[in-house]
Amino acid sequence: MIYDVFYKNLPYIDLHGYDRESARVKTEDFIIENILLKNKKILIIHGIGEGIVKESVYRVLKRNKSVVSYKIDIYNPGCTIVEIKVD
Repeated sequence: MIYDVFYKNLPYIDLHGYDRESARVKTEDFIIENILLKNKKILIIHGIGEGIVKESVYRVLKRNKSVVSYKIDIYNPGCTIVEIKVD
């Protein structure tokens, strides 16, 4: 399936089990790490649940000037695909 191949090639972070603050810190670190590695697209797995982790992740993405765009995965609403600016 093309869907599986696409995700296997993206760097990702899985935030299942994280609380709001830990998810925020881990997301910020993950973005910085991928900027340094020059990865233009990354995947953040935040899960669905009550939306607490997703809300925290989206706050980070909204404020980070290196984030070009982000969108919920249409096949899995527990994941967000992020495009970052690398120089």
